[in-house]
Amino acid sequence: MLREVVLDTETTGLDPAEGHRIVEVAAVELVNHLPTGETFQSYVDPERDVPEDARRVHGLTREFLSGFPTFAGIVDRLLTFLGDSPLIIHNASFDLAFLNAELARIGRPPIAASRVIDTLVIAQRRFPGAPVNLDALCRRFGVDARARTLHGALLDCQLLAEVYLHLMGGRQAGLALVSTEAAVTSSATKPTARRLRPPRPHAASPEELAAHAAFLARLDDPIWKR
Repeated sequence: MLREVVLDTETTGLDPAEGHRIVEVAAVELVNHLPTGETFQSYVDPERDVPEDARRVHGLTREFLSGFPTFAGIVDRLLTFLGDSPLIIHNASFDLAFLNAELARIGRPPIAASRVIDTLVIAQRRFPGAPVNLDALCRRFGVDARARTLHGALLDCQLLAEVYLHLMGGRQAGLALVSTEAAVTSSATKPTARRLRPPRPHAASPEELAAHAAFLARLDDPIWKR
């Protein structure tokens, strides 16, 4: 069983080195590339203002966020949900920089980049030169993103989970959404029986040879006798 976690954040800005903070974090559990229904989501008090540029992206205000825990208040639940599973993130360098800045602020070890699968990199390799933001990939794969009028970490995780499945080759696990492992096991335990047939004779029979000779006798200079 392969467990992975799709992860996304919303923030007050573009660079944690400039003092910007996380305002929302969400995660969606996958098993064998398919969502299990288990999710994590929390708004986060950034302990600072939310610039207008950021509010236009996610719609979250300082007043709204002040009623939620700080990152220190949600970190244990978040890390428990993530476990040691690979993390599926779109434009991973952005989210990882913010997560590790928040972890460093409270004295926690960083999340290693080696456990991250960046769907942006995968999409850029598959579709060089084409737009590969989340909206563009949803359009490419026919994923319904009409609810995405604003960015939201949980919704974006759910959309990315569908996009990731397409990037990995689609729903080969089966129309019933059974795991790949189960499908392989089922196939291996029920081999298809093959009915062997005897080889077909290809040499002409004596009767066929005689009929052919009689046919040639009626022809003038047949090429079969040259």
